[in-house]
Amino acid sequence: MELRVQGKRIYAATGGRDFDPTLPAVVFIHGAAMDHTAWALQTRWFAYHGRGVLAIDLPGHGRSDGSPPASIAAAADWLPHLLDAAGMAQAALVGHSLGGLIALEGAARHPDRIWALGLVGVAVPMSVNAEFLGLAKAGEHKAVALMMDWSHARRSQLGGNRLPGLWLMGHDERLVEEAHPGLLHHDLKLCNDYAAADGYAAAAKVRCPVLMLAGERDLMTPLRAARTLAARFTAADVVVLPECGHMAMGERPDETLDALRELV
Repeated sequence: MELRVQGKRIYAATGGRDFDPTLPAVVFIHGAAMDHTAWALQTRWFAYHGRGVLAIDLPGHGRSDGSPPASIAAAADWLPHLLDAAGMAQAALVGHSLGGLIALEGAARHPDRIWALGLVGVAVPMSVNAEFLGLAKAGEHKAVALMMDWSHARRSQLGGNRLPGLWLMGHDERLVEEAHPGLLHHDLKLCNDYAAADGYAAAAKVRCPVLMLAGERDLMTPLRAARTLAARFTAADVVVLPECGHMAMGERPDETLDALRELV
């Protein structure tokens, strides 16, 4: 479906069912240079089990108009406008990587609008190697290749897709390749610029139920850093997925869904 948010057209997938704002709502937020398709399995299940689902394309991403968010804080303050446009008083936020930072900051800044928080592949600081940033800024395909290598556990790189005949890492690589020019660098810089102090301060303000879903083999947001962030919440459940990298929604789709079902 399409929403008008602050005068811009924003696309959101609804899991295959018409969006009903009277149902408990879940907003899914994708990671760097990605879009709503990252949540294909999870959104469909919730849409068919009593939830109003919006898997958004952030501004300037996928099918959405506008410029990409200028900062994590700016994206977090954009979220209430999204909820208003969809007719929702409250929503649960589920975010991956960059989307997780936005969800974290959003839950801290707008506690009256958020009833649960799910963070997938999230840690602070989410530092990005300077050479990696440089490759992304120059538009070098090596940046995409490195991102794929670091984002997927070894077994996921060699196969591992739950759907026979499909290559998980290849799918994610094509998705990032199709992003708007310069978007990968922009999004990575947003992650890099969000300081650990910002994330820890945000976590301390969150009062809704929190789930952190972490991959045992995640090289982008290492498990140790994820656990450190989890300790900054008043209370947070941590679920660790064995032999999983950064892309839990695709690498471990069923386990990701099972964990989220316990939250929302």
